[in-house]
Amino acid sequence: MIETQDITGLILAGGRGSRMGGVDKGLQKHHGMPMAMHALLRLAPQVGQLMINANRNLGAYESMGVPVWPDSLPDYAGPLAGFLTGLEHCETPYLVTVPCDSPRFPTDLVQRLAHALEAAGAEIAMAATRDVAAVDAAGAPLQVQPVFCLMKTELIESLVRYTQSGQRKIDRWTALHRCVEVPFDDAQAFANANTTDELRELERHG
Repeated sequence: MIETQDITGLILAGGRGSRMGGVDKGLQKHHGMPMAMHALLRLAPQVGQLMINANRNLGAYESMGVPVWPDSLPDYAGPLAGFLTGLEHCETPYLVTVPCDSPRFPTDLVQRLAHALEAAGAEIAMAATRDVAAVDAAGAPLQVQPVFCLMKTELIESLVRYTQSGQRKIDRWTALHRCVEVPFDDAQAFANANTTDELRELERHG
């Protein structure tokens, strides 16, 4: 059994926010509080340690009370850069990542990812949802949510090699390893705010 204290949680807040006009998404307010803080408070009970990956406004993130680390790769290289930063600073056997712009992810996210990873003998566990709007929702294909990801910290060497070769695609890297997809019924729990309209929609739905 993977113990909570063996998992470090990482909030991914290092993006450009280009679809929201270049703002720092993690600092945008949701019910009066920065979205990254929502993610932090939701993740805190599920892990042993916490940190944030951010590339701007580091002081604002540091005020949230956990270590903040910018990308070690240049030019806003995407979520894998955040993964790499997290692995570089992780002192536990496992790292779990969540994005800063999904404030309602499940409160049992880490527990379920950890259980599935161990049961499958996998190296990576990723959340997956079904399209609830599909005619046959139960039969709809699973949609992987790769930024909701639990991984073994020992994968750092693999990720260093992969990123040093110039590659940045999450799915191509995870495909190199034993992965398990973990289905979650409530797709809305993973709703995120890439645009101002989506942020307003999140506000409307609580």
